[in-house]
Amino acid sequence: MDAFIKPVGDQAALVVFEQRIAEDVNQKVMALKKQVEQLRGDRVLETVPAFASLLVYYNPLKSDYASMEKLLKKLVTKLKDGKMSSGRTIEIPVCYGGKYGEDLEYVAKHAGLSREEVIRIHSGQDYLIYMLGFLPGFPYLGGLDQRLFTPRLDNPRTRIPAGSVGIGGEQTGIYPMESPGGWQLIGRTPLNLFSPDNGGKLMYEAGDRIRFVPISEAEYKKRVAEWQ
Repeated sequence: MDAFIKPVGDQAALVVFEQRIAEDVNQKVMALKKQVEQLRGDRVLETVPAFASLLVYYNPLKSDYASMEKLLKKLVTKLKDGKMSSGRTIEIPVCYGGKYGEDLEYVAKHAGLSREEVIRIHSGQDYLIYMLGFLPGFPYLGGLDQRLFTPRLDNPRTRIPAGSVGIGGEQTGIYPMESPGGWQLIGRTPLNLFSPDNGGKLMYEAGDRIRFVPISEAEYKKRVAEWQ
């Protein structure tokens, strides 16, 4: 299995598998991450997975780039092609449309579908978390049905509520905290996905899958109250 490895600063190495976004490529990233994580300690400090690459931070007082490159090449060589083990499946309740997803009607019109069909399609499959980024805990999800591909807003919003579920181009994702953003908002989850109060611990990680579960506005309000 081939991969390109290069230094990043004086304490990190980047392993790049391919220049494309695909589940089979991301599975290689996650398989390597699992192997490297077993070495965490004095030498390996942290790993950061992305769509098709893995960034490995190492302790420059205990190792150097040459030895880390040699180790990573050895681990990459041991990886096998084929389907690899997947992570957990996390269910995320979502109240679609209305004040919780003000762009649902636009997405439906753009797709030539009814709002009910958009909800059914969007919640009808599991999405692989390729990586986390942009915001703490923001999951970049793969697997959006191409019928729901929708351009981003021409003028991004300055405030998007925490928990908003959106579509941006060929991707869907969740805003775990309030922020600006340009994705089309189709719903909102009542779950508190990210909070500094608990150390920023998340209920999911890269390699897991997310399953959106439609709920009513009454159920949304009930769950919000439970989280407060």
